[in-house]
Amino acid sequence: MAVRLFVGNLPYDVTEAELRAHFAAIGPLAYLSLAMDRDTGKPRGFAFVEFSARADAEDAMRRLHNHLFKGRPLAVNEARARDAPAPPSAPRPAGPRPPSAADPSPEAGRDFSAGDEDGDEEEVHGAYGARHRADADAPDPA
Repeated sequence: MAVRLFVGNLPYDVTEAELRAHFAAIGPLAYLSLAMDRDTGKPRGFAFVEFSARADAEDAMRRLHNHLFKGRPLAVNEARARDAPAPPSAPRPAGPRPPSAADPSPEAGRDFSAGDEDGDEEEVHGAYGARHRADADAPDPA
């Protein structure tokens, strides 16, 4: 049974012939499709390569994943169906979130609920619901 591989991080000047020659060194190819931008006609940076034998496909993944091709490390993985879910990623660490582009306030991701030097725990909610100390907007007396 044929095994289709996804090849990512391709240089944008790659040709189908170069890609075919690079992967044919592993074994005979059953299919190769270099994704092209329909507006510019230039490669989009990824391709699909299919090997007839699973052993050749596994050898290609093992030997060519992170291997430099025209100065870029290739991403070579077994392709999945469009409607298939993405494989699980590593869990994210717990803790405060860093500010995101969707929350431009400078206080985003910072926790001011610990109180200040004089022991009171005043909290004021500002723009976008961000928390900050009541005296945070006061001018510096120096």
